[in-house]
Amino acid sequence: MNDVTRQPRLDWPQYMQAMVEATQQPLLARFYQADWPGPDTPLRDVEFVALDIETTGLDARHHAIVSIGLIPFTLARIRSDQAWQQLVRPQSDLLAESVVFHHITHSDIRRAPRFAEILEDLLERLSGRIAVVHYRNIERAFIDQAVQQVLGEGLMFPMIDTMQIEAQLYPRRQPGWLKRLLGKQPISIRLADSRTRYGLPLYQAHHALTDALGTAELLQAQVATHFSAECRLGDVCC
Repeated sequence: MNDVTRQPRLDWPQYMQAMVEATQQPLLARFYQADWPGPDTPLRDVEFVALDIETTGLDARHHAIVSIGLIPFTLARIRSDQAWQQLVRPQSDLLAESVVFHHITHSDIRRAPRFAEILEDLLERLSGRIAVVHYRNIERAFIDQAVQQVLGEGLMFPMIDTMQIEAQLYPRRQPGWLKRLLGKQPISIRLADSRTRYGLPLYQAHHALTDALGTAELLQAQVATHFSAECRLGDVCC
């Protein structure tokens, strides 16, 4: 088995049980009480949900979520009929550079709900499933901050990070000086470039639902290429 799986991981079911007792919010208590798969669960038996968000910037303390996309899947099947996307109206104005990036404009979000209005629906769709993201620092930080602003408590839940998997598969992404001289390019672990290495098609970038679909397909390809469906969830979940 590849070394990418040989790392100490948090026991998420134990963490969730502790949070049931610690939270003051019934909405979060229901989320934590879901039937979460244990670390020994084979990946073939895990219910995943690919998750992507678009934001007004990269700092969760000063920027906000403007779009969320998710799609449930397993290693064998992507449940496109259960795909979900939601625009979110932030408290502050959109930045010009973020509009260029994800093409969500003021007119798009003028009548969109606030994050507080979609939180219960979002938690129901995430409940008991392992979230799969590409660069968890964005999804984890922004969702934690958004929930903190609404409920006064943050939110952490298990994730598999397909970017982290690529980073561990390709630890030496920068070529040496001689290879650079010969025209060798660095190895990119961005979503589109990672998908290209597995022969997956190109999709429109920076669209929450499309990126969620792309992330789901990428994990399926990573497991099929480098691991096994019998690999333990605890070896790749973070």
